[in-house]
Amino acid sequence: MVKLVRLDSLKCGEVGFEVFLSMSAELLRSGYVSSAIVVDESGKIVNNGELCDVLRRLGCVKAPVISQGEITRHPNITLEELGFYEDINPEPMRVFKDTVELLYRNWPTPLARLSHLSTKSLSVWGKLEWYNPYSCSIKDRIAWYMLRDAVSRLGGVERLRAIYEATSTNTGLALAALSNVAGVKARLYLPSTAQQCVDYIFRLMGAEVVRGRASITVEMIDDVKKDALRDGALNLNQFENDRNFEVHLRYTAKELDLQVRSAGLRLAAIVGGLGTSGHLSALSHYFKNRYGDHVKIIGVQPARGEVIPGIRRVESGMKWVHLVKIDKIYEVTLKEALEEVINTARKDGILVGLSSGAVLRAVSNAVEEEVVSEGDVVAVLPDHGLKYIEIIEKCVEYQDF
Repeated sequence: MVKLVRLDSLKCGEVGFEVFLSMSAELLRSGYVSSAIVVDESGKIVNNGELCDVLRRLGCVKAPVISQGEITRHPNITLEELGFYEDINPEPMRVFKDTVELLYRNWPTPLARLSHLSTKSLSVWGKLEWYNPYSCSIKDRIAWYMLRDAVSRLGGVERLRAIYEATSTNTGLALAALSNVAGVKARLYLPSTAQQCVDYIFRLMGAEVVRGRASITVEMIDDVKKDALRDGALNLNQFENDRNFEVHLRYTAKELDLQVRSAGLRLAAIVGGLGTSGHLSALSHYFKNRYGDHVKIIGVQPARGEVIPGIRRVESGMKWVHLVKIDKIYEVTLKEALEEVINTARKDGILVGLSSGAVLRAVSNAVEEEVVSEGDVVAVLPDHGLKYIEIIEKCVEYQDF
């Protein structure tokens, strides 16, 4: 007889990322589990342990289990029966025991219709990721999840000595905040192109800043790894750490799924920027498998020779974007991104960040080219515009806006 057992009572191993990707795709496509985990009399997993790990990493609360030697038919238990959506658990009265709970129990981040890009046949919705508390950006999600996983593997926060990370701004802000909560030091490595003003914010938060000569963050990865190894520090490495992808699969994608359902939207496309490629790749994996290819996934990168904070070109090296289907990638200039920042501020009243402006320009391009023509489009807006006042000042000074 199949029993539904809490996953946290089972000792799951860990499958490789490619196995996880393949098995999770199958589960998302079917919507149910067609086999059970086999345990012996002591409760130790003796067969189908891969399923245990995949369900855990997808955020299910329960798993189907049978005893060794027992014969049963395929259970065909739905993901919903396994508590697939239960970790999307917002606090209704918005009272939090600490700032870490403020982060993950404040999800879902808001989904707001943007009137200036919407038409009678098509509505554009911004997912406002600056509602995350530490960096006011989507990067809070990965910083929290990567650090939580690392602390668990180390055996407790008391074993954590320091955190070293290469960052352009936002992941560093989140890790500076979380390192303060954990009571450890953070050293943040910034590329030469990062705004000078963020150094003061990092130092105010107690973090050490190392300015590199590289123009993009990924060029600093090897140096950060060497320094972390030398000093016994933790390097989470957002560019290669699979928890970056998984946090968006487990939380961002599921919460957007529930928001779309709740609002009765006809999801036609999701548009997002490409930085590490974690969030857009996870959204593609989830929605393409869960709902089929009619949901377009559209990426955004800077035009060649352009620098837009928070996003970069695919050929600069991205881990996850090559493992999923992206229907189209638009190139956007800094000027075009800023124009859309201004349009959104003057017509919808919110000041979005420059990568968000690039995402919204890509939405506009997709509509003009009829890549999408009706239904609902979700634009993932990574952060707020106030952090980029140094760049905005220079752009506005030299352009007639």
